[in-house]
Amino acid sequence: MVVQMKASGAGGRRRQRWHRKRLKEEEEVVAETQRMIHIAVERNRRKQMNDYLAVLRSLMPPCYVQRVDQASIVGGAISFVKDLERSVEFLEAQKRIKHKSDATAGENMAAASDVEVSLQDRHANVKIFSRRRPRQLLSLVLAFHTLRLTPIHLNVTTIDAMVLYGFNLKVEDDCHFTSVDAIATAVHQIIARIREELS
Repeated sequence: MVVQMKASGAGGRRRQRWHRKRLKEEEEVVAETQRMIHIAVERNRRKQMNDYLAVLRSLMPPCYVQRVDQASIVGGAISFVKDLERSVEFLEAQKRIKHKSDATAGENMAAASDVEVSLQDRHANVKIFSRRRPRQLLSLVLAFHTLRLTPIHLNVTTIDAMVLYGFNLKVEDDCHFTSVDAIATAVHQIIARIREELS
């Protein structure tokens, strides 16, 4: 009876060891499978990224990409998009000049000024299209500061005697001009004052 119990106990321990070994092997297989899946996913991600970068590079003139590393391609794309934006502004200014010229039918353009204002949160985008005048830009910037409209970014496009200013302004907390109409009116007043001072 004692011998049989010993034999039964030894068999149970062998089954437990075999079971633990089997579980460990299964865990290793699962871990290896997950590792291989991760490697395949990462390889596909890198291939997709390289394909996208190749397409992006092909869309730009060669002068924007001096090297083929990722940072150079992305940096070149940023510069290319910024130059395209400036080109669009230039073309818009040309179109506006032609439209204004057609609309005025030969009238004096010296006093002509267009102002466009858009407002989002505490930032205002202001486009001013007018005749070029000495010290006009400086006067505009100083006036904006006085009105608590702080210039953050500026684009300037000139065509012949005309200029298009694109301002991105931060509307400070103590600024009294908090609507599109109020800012547009203030800008028109600034331009009128500059015109009077320079006339």
